[in-house]
Amino acid sequence: MKALLVESFQQKPKISLVADPITPENGVVLEVKATGICRSDWHGWMGHDSDIVLPHVPGHEFAGVIREVGKGVENWKIGDRVTVPFVCACGTCPTCQSGNQQICDDQFQPGFTHWGSFAEYVAVYRAETNLIRIPESVSFEAAASLGCRFATSYRGIVAQGKVSGGQWVAVHGCGGVGLSAIMIAAALGAQVIAVDISEEKLALAKEAGAGILLNAKTVSDIPGAILELTGGGAHVSMDALGSKITCFNSVSCLRKRGMHIQVGLMAGSETNPPIPMHLVIAKELELLGSHGMQAHAYPEMMQMIQSGKLSPEKLIGKRISLDEAVEALIYMDTFSENGMTMINSF
Repeated sequence: MKALLVESFQQKPKISLVADPITPENGVVLEVKATGICRSDWHGWMGHDSDIVLPHVPGHEFAGVIREVGKGVENWKIGDRVTVPFVCACGTCPTCQSGNQQICDDQFQPGFTHWGSFAEYVAVYRAETNLIRIPESVSFEAAASLGCRFATSYRGIVAQGKVSGGQWVAVHGCGGVGLSAIMIAAALGAQVIAVDISEEKLALAKEAGAGILLNAKTVSDIPGAILELTGGGAHVSMDALGSKITCFNSVSCLRKRGMHIQVGLMAGSETNPPIPMHLVIAKELELLGSHGMQAHAYPEMMQMIQSGKLSPEKLIGKRISLDEAVEALIYMDTFSENGMTMINSF
């Protein structure tokens, strides 16, 4: 099959012909119809993820059609339209048994622990636990966008943040994760403040539902501005980028008993950000991480998409071929793309 192959960290990948995936027992092989390029893929290419063994095929946000079904799979058949969370759970460990498959003790992650979806085909293990059926009304591109950024934001805003109508929600960073969080929070009736350093990205944030836009290049004190605009601070604030500055600002802009949600990955030089712990204590703030979403939690989100309350496809900024993905991957950290970049041609 044709695939984007990483042979050395931080060196330009190449499009290669590699062996087709073997159908795993209790798993399936999908023909990839769409797969997103995420900053997590860039982190993997940089060598920030210890799970990756070279040579490697990245890609963890994808949707496709089942082409082969392994022994032990009973509820899925060839031709089914499916997607998966980026964390594929075992379904049997104590964490999974508690309902928290998104942080499974024995997780399988296409694009990280195993070869991923920047290819014509991808193998998915533990099909009964992890496959999610795509309704006919939802496109492959929209479904692929759910796997990491949109679903992670959904769980962060809905399950972790418990955002409700009328609350103030601040989102720091308006890439794919941030735009998703803005759309979801706005759909719940929240008043959303978007923060970025790009006017183009802030324009997209407005389209996604943000009512207030703050450009960190021109607003020197982002937490101070948010505290003033909201009359005390945000109820919920999300760092959707993953930097020392955005993390600090997200915590600092909260009102008393507010909640900071960390979704943006903290890697490389940004691994250990300073936290204003005096505010955490004085204001009784909550700091939560959010890491993907369980397969069993997808139906509620799918219903909101089918009803038109959420439109993840609107967040796709560019559709490209697998060949074009080589350049798109290595320049992911320049933040030059607006919205999600989706591979839909192989």
